[in-house]
Amino acid sequence: MSIPGIDDWLHTPQGRYVMAWEQARVDAVVTDLFGYNALQLGLPQCNLLAHNRIPLRQVAGESGPVDVLCDLRELPFAANSIDLVVMPHILEFHDNPHQILREVERVLIPEGQLVITGFNPLSLWGLRQRLPKCAEGFPMNGDYISVLRLKDWLQLLSFEVERGNFGCYAPPCEQQRWLKRWHFIEAVGDRWWSFAGGVYLLRAVKRVSGMRLILPPWKLKQLSAKALTAITQKEQRGQ
Repeated sequence: MSIPGIDDWLHTPQGRYVMAWEQARVDAVVTDLFGYNALQLGLPQCNLLAHNRIPLRQVAGESGPVDVLCDLRELPFAANSIDLVVMPHILEFHDNPHQILREVERVLIPEGQLVITGFNPLSLWGLRQRLPKCAEGFPMNGDYISVLRLKDWLQLLSFEVERGNFGCYAPPCEQQRWLKRWHFIEAVGDRWWSFAGGVYLLRAVKRVSGMRLILPPWKLKQLSAKALTAITQKEQRGQ
């Protein structure tokens, strides 16, 4: 499924404003992540894995200039085979975000990293979306997902959310001159109401519960006997 209007939006002042922030934040996160396979889902127009040093970096999506053309609800990758997944604005513009997250959890290795970017409904951008006569094109036509809601989804899939960032505090202006006039709000917003940024980045790690080795009864008896023998020898030496 392609996202209508995203290509044109990326070349607007508003699109450049958002993607400049996201590119910088994603670059800072993925630079020091290592492994063998990295995957970006969607948004092939932006290379969000450019600063990552994992040898095999691929872009998968349902349309556009991707390396792997596929349905994001059924990723053609083996379970536990991907070290890093970056998901820019996929969940809020897809009709089945839960299934996509389940597939991401399946293909990630234990302790694999997940990086998600999204539009924040608790922001001026989210407010603009709810006002009358709101523009119908991208990005106002998405089903924005709050960070708290996304955290709940991730925790149900055994992800541990490590950290997040908010940015783009300026109103969703369409003209460059207005975005420049609102530039002062970036530092103020980041300090005083960081939760209200227009977009966010969330980083999570796939956790797998530790396994307990179950030994046969005769093995347990041998281990107990060895432990008792060692304790007895220590006591004798102490005397």
